[in-house]
Amino acid sequence: MTLFLLFAGILLTHSQSDIENINKTLYDYIEGTANGEPERLKQAFHEDFNLYFVKNDSLHVWSGKQYIDNVKPGRKSNRIGKVLSIDFEGNAAIAKIEILMPARKRIYTDYLMLLKVNSKWKIIHKSFTFKNYPE
Repeated sequence: MTLFLLFAGILLTHSQSDIENINKTLYDYIEGTANGEPERLKQAFHEDFNLYFVKNDSLHVWSGKQYIDNVKPGRKSNRIGKVLSIDFEGNAAIAKIEILMPARKRIYTDYLMLLKVNSKWKIIHKSFTFKNYPE
């Protein structure tokens, strides 16, 4: 029984540490885009990531490099983001994020896939959708 409790304690500590590190990566993305900090985005996203979305009922792919290049240092945007959920197992995770954009009168929902690469959590894939603010 003691061995089981020790093992459970190690797993719980490991899980908490991973959740904290995943959250840090997610907030590097959220705050990096809101505050014009492309270097934080480069920390959050894997260099090969892309964004996927549907426009006019067709799949569109946006290069991650272009996405980061659109964030200009120091140029803030009116974005309010929060993490809605995280699920992970081993070195793979998914997260759901909500981004309020009052200027566009939209609420975005981001679905992010993350992998733990070289002991760091990186966003490798982003897909998103949005809805207009209710009138």
